[in-house]
Amino acid sequence: MTAKAKIDFIVNWLNDYANKANIKGFVIGVSGGIDSAVTSTLCALTGKKIIVLNMPILQPPAQFDRSNEHIAWLKENFDFISSYTTDLTATFQQISKDLPNDIQDHLTMANVRARLRMTTLYAYAGHHGYLVAGTGNKIEDFGVGFFTKYGDGGVDLSPIADLTKTEVFELAKELKIVESIQIAKPTDGLWDDDRSDEDQIGATYPELEWAMDYIEKNNTSTLSEREKEVLSIYQKLNRANQHKMQPIPVCIIPKN
Repeated sequence: MTAKAKIDFIVNWLNDYANKANIKGFVIGVSGGIDSAVTSTLCALTGKKIIVLNMPILQPPAQFDRSNEHIAWLKENFDFISSYTTDLTATFQQISKDLPNDIQDHLTMANVRARLRMTTLYAYAGHHGYLVAGTGNKIEDFGVGFFTKYGDGGVDLSPIADLTKTEVFELAKELKIVESIQIAKPTDGLWDDDRSDEDQIGATYPELEWAMDYIEKNNTSTLSEREKEVLSIYQKLNRANQHKMQPIPVCIIPKN
C-alpha cells in the first residue's frame, strides 16, 4: 500500500470512529517529533476540530521550537486548529518537592513527566468532549514497549500504531511535514539532555523493525554479531514490557 493510500485509510478510520462515537474533534500532544507531527496532521485531515498542545517540562529549546514550527504549519494548512502552550515545568518541580528523594531516579521522574502530559491532554479533551489521539507507532506499542504506561500510552485511539517508524517517516514525507522534524533524531522528550531513542534503546528503529520481522517470520538464517545484539535487545524489551502491551490482568472469581 502506498503512503497516500495509508493516509487515506487512516483518515477514513478516524472519521468513522469519531462519527460513530458522536465526537467532534481530537486532542494531540505535539513534541517536535515525527510521530506527533504525523498523527496531528492525519487528525487535521478529517476536517474535524483539532486541539494541539505543546507541553514543555524543562524542555530542550530545539524540541519546543520544532513543536511550535509544526503548530504554525498546521494552522497555515488546515482550518479548525486550536493550539495551547501549557508549561508544566512548575507542576513537575512541585511534584519533585513533594515526592521522597529516594524514589526519584531518572526513569521514575521521566515517567512522571509523561503522566503529567496525559493528565493535561485529558483535561482539554474532557472539557471539549474530544478524543485524545495517541502517537505511538508499531515498534513502540507492540515491539519494545517504549512508552509510559498511563502516560503517552493513555489515549482513546491509536491512529499510527500499525505503522513502523519507517512507514511513519514515509507518511511524513508524503504529508510534507516541516523539514526540521523529518530530519530530527527520534526522542521521547522526557530527558533534560535531549537523548535520542536510539541512545536509550541501544538500537535504531530500522534495526528493531528488522528484529520484529525476523521473529514474526520464524527466520532461522545465520546472523551477524550486530544482528544477534539487536535481536537480544528487542527480545529483552519485548519480554520486560509485556505488562504494557497486554490487557490489565483481572482476577476472575469462580462462581462456584
